[in-house]
Amino acid sequence: MAEDVGFAAFVRANSSALFGTAFLLTGSADGAEELLQDTLARLYPRWDRVQAAEAPLAYVRRCVANRFVSSRRSPAARDVSLHDLPEPPDATSLADQVVDRGLLWQLLGTLPDRQRTALVMRYFHDQPDAEIAEAIGCRTATVRSLLSRGIATMRARAALGEPAAGQPSQGAQS
Repeated sequence: MAEDVGFAAFVRANSSALFGTAFLLTGSADGAEELLQDTLARLYPRWDRVQAAEAPLAYVRRCVANRFVSSRRSPAARDVSLHDLPEPPDATSLADQVVDRGLLWQLLGTLPDRQRTALVMRYFHDQPDAEIAEAIGCRTATVRSLLSRGIATMRARAALGEPAAGQPSQGAQS
């Protein structure tokens, strides 16, 4: 029963941060909720391993990223995601920030899964190359390449003014 209490306490303490990671990866609240729930359900029977990890939150976050990449490989996961366009900007700087944030979400959603995962782990969770490489199962040089190509793609699409011109690449490997 101590494992049940430890699991429940961990989920209460970290669900917001883990949901944020899942949201950044999936691009939707529903997808994030499903990804996080699936990941936690898979980890529950082996919760002793999570508790024994040096950094349990990082361990679970890595599992969320792995589960995201794995789930996107199946043909059933290749559905089309539609992103809501932000409201037209007005003269206030707050509105410009909202538009920029909406543009970022749209651009992030158009990237291949591994590039998106690498960018989220680096720029939203400040993970080093080695941890990102371990999480997505590649070399550190590949992580640097994924980050570089992801940023270049986002810049190019933003410069064209058509961030959502291509549908999000579902399951693409880069």
